[in-house]
Amino acid sequence: MLEFLGVIVLVALVVVLVPILLFRMMWRVAEPNEALVISGLHERKPEGVGESLGFKIITGKGTMVMPGVQMVRRLSLDLRETELQIDCVTQQGIPLKVRGVVIYKVGDDYASIANAARRFLDQQNQMDQRVHNLFAGHLRAIVGNMTVEEMIRDREKLTSLTREHAGTEMEKLGLIVDSMQIQEIVDPTGYIENLARPHAVAVLREARIAQAAADQVATQKEQEAEALKAQARRDSAIKQAGYQAEIDQASAVSKQAGPLSEATARQKVVVEETKVAELEAQRAEQQLQVEVRKPADAKAYERITLAKADRDSQISAAEAAAQRVKLEAIAAAEQTKIIGEAEAHATRAKGLAEGEAVKAKGLAEADSIKARAEALAEHQEAVIGQQLAEQWPAIVEAAAKPFGSIDQLIVLNGAEGISEALAQAVSQGAAGLQVARKLLSRQPENGRNGTSRRKGARQAAEEAISES
Repeated sequence: MLEFLGVIVLVALVVVLVPILLFRMMWRVAEPNEALVISGLHERKPEGVGESLGFKIITGKGTMVMPGVQMVRRLSLDLRETELQIDCVTQQGIPLKVRGVVIYKVGDDYASIANAARRFLDQQNQMDQRVHNLFAGHLRAIVGNMTVEEMIRDREKLTSLTREHAGTEMEKLGLIVDSMQIQEIVDPTGYIENLARPHAVAVLREARIAQAAADQVATQKEQEAEALKAQARRDSAIKQAGYQAEIDQASAVSKQAGPLSEATARQKVVVEETKVAELEAQRAEQQLQVEVRKPADAKAYERITLAKADRDSQISAAEAAAQRVKLEAIAAAEQTKIIGEAEAHATRAKGLAEGEAVKAKGLAEADSIKARAEALAEHQEAVIGQQLAEQWPAIVEAAAKPFGSIDQLIVLNGAEGISEALAQAVSQGAAGLQVARKLLSRQPENGRNGTSRRKGARQAAEEAISES
């Protein structure tokens, strides 16, 4: 029983699988980019075909093929490309090499597929060469009827004529041209280059002319710009010089106003200091009168009285003592005189040196600063007064200096001797006043220049100092 069931199942499987296998072996499907060409049985004429083909064409679908009775072959409907490299001769007899590309395929209609199947079904690998030869012949014929200029200027004409002449033969072969392009025209003789040379030379000439004109305009503009820059720099320099002149003028006025105001202020100070010095001298004289002269007179009177009282009893001793004191006094007086004269000469030399230094400094300042020189020239009286006032304490100090170095002063003639010593000290001031008067009296006239005034003042000072 089990064996019977196994046989039944096996038979059923065979019954089912055999038809499937037979159907799979007999069924053929055409891909979208191919056509099935089936031959072996008489086929009815397809729609749109004028005559019976004798074979069956299937595109984009499947069909039953009887093994051993019918034969199936496939024809590719893909795009194909062939390159054109053709040697041609133009109407002018100029050899050229034309390079292009043709893109073509088998037509999609039954007539085109039938024509291509009859010609290329077993020679599909030779299709590119056949198309190349076809287009080469037509291209040579078309180039032979054209000039180089026409080919260069109207390349589309060359392409359209080639497609037009080759289109009919391509249809007979069952092929259609999707695209044709002339990529390059090679001129081994240099005709095209020479043809373009005049235009290139003309273009180069125009370019050089334009460049020269542009350079000329640029140079002119640059020169104008440089001129404007130079003019601007000149105007700026002139304005700067004017501003600097104003600044210098203001600075000179300021510098002149400074010394002038300083001289005026100093003149007032000298006047006040002179008044103060006069008051100090009067006070010193009054103090000397009170503290020195009157006590000295009193002491002298006391000594004279005592000497008269003791004169009778000690005549010999008094005369000897008087003689000795007289000799000592004479020696001390001579020493004091010599020292006083030496110190006076030293003080005078020092005063002269300081005066020369002040005078040299004033002359140097007058020579270096013109404004100060003019101010000093116009106010010489104030300057002389200022110098006298400045030197007055030094003169008085030099005159009184000998008294400071004496430890003990013995005056033989009493108050009269003291008065003479003080008069000698004060006389130094009188000599200074005399010098000032001579300087003022010997001033040159106002009409002379600054150099004459300086020389006259210098000579007057020297003469007054020598006379004093």
